[in-house]
Amino acid sequence: MEDKLVTLAIHTYEKAQILKTILESEGIDVYIHNVNQIQPVISAGVRVRIKESDLPHALRILEGVKWLNDKPEEDNTGAIYTQKKILIPIDFSDYSIKACEIGFNYAYKVGAEVMLLHAYFSAYLPSSLPFAIYDNSGGRDEESVHIIYKRVQKDIENICTIINRKIEAGEFPKVKYNYTLREGLPEEEIVAYAKEYHPTLIVMGTRGNKQKNMDLIGSVTAEVIEATKVPLLAIPENMPFDDIGTIKQLGFATSFNESDILAFDKFVSLFNGYNANIHIFNISTSKNEWNEIRLTGFCEYLKKQYPNLVINFSVLSDGDLINAIEKFVEEKEIDMIAFSTYRRSIIMRIFNPSITRKMLFHSNTPLLVIPD
Repeated sequence: MEDKLVTLAIHTYEKAQILKTILESEGIDVYIHNVNQIQPVISAGVRVRIKESDLPHALRILEGVKWLNDKPEEDNTGAIYTQKKILIPIDFSDYSIKACEIGFNYAYKVGAEVMLLHAYFSAYLPSSLPFAIYDNSGGRDEESVHIIYKRVQKDIENICTIINRKIEAGEFPKVKYNYTLREGLPEEEIVAYAKEYHPTLIVMGTRGNKQKNMDLIGSVTAEVIEATKVPLLAIPENMPFDDIGTIKQLGFATSFNESDILAFDKFVSLFNGYNANIHIFNISTSKNEWNEIRLTGFCEYLKKQYPNLVINFSVLSDGDLINAIEKFVEEKEIDMIAFSTYRRSIIMRIFNPSITRKMLFHSNTPLLVIPD
């Protein structure tokens, strides 16, 4: 039976041709679709398609072809940085410290540096809210702005002091880290800085559902998930462990399309060397569309492509999706759930602070969100 063709990438005609040449030099058959036959060079949205069995090999090749995605970070000497980087947005709360703990442990494991980012408004309010709300009804003079900056500077230095003490005490691993301050809306500044910094992973803390205050950080996290192209790990303050290296059971959501295969490969590259059982589960409870046969086939494909991984599957019960995921998390003792962002509606339902029902995995289980 002939291999099914899958779309590996969508580019301009010029980039598609270069990618075709690179892949064919590695023995991969490539098919170009969506080309303007009269003027090929003006073609946009050209699809680069390959055989499904060649996809893992092609993805590994793509990892080294940085020009196909974002522009590489350079300094004034023209040098290109390949250092892995972890971005941790903070708001000086306890759950920011929790995110730092997870982020530092992960950075140590993968040999990455860490950047702490705090975004502040020009009207600084007391710490009852993680990010102050800017009131533009009044003016802002330079003296007020300077006072605000000095206050935030002191706060970031205090949290660095806490981190340094934890490193000295052996509670945090010793990794290279720095911090940056940005003025503006947190969600906008986090996304904008991620485009400049090119992190491997963003790690953000979130409140548990027992907090009575407004879950502003949760809404910020949701906005960042919507806009960023960087994998994001959301860390609840009540998470029962301090190192994702201790994760034993991981849930991976799927709807069996090409985006899932790409997302799964990104996950494997992020957590290469981590030892965890992976439970693939469907993110729809419609019996007509999602069934055990398709899920079994999807898992068998992944097992062949990643023979060193322990992969199982679970079919969610028919009915309410959120309840089904909660039940799945509890029964399988899931330590972390991975999603792809093409299911944005699901992500928003998880993080939406207006949800009153108890969200088991929101309060205790970290979420890894992988952009499509």
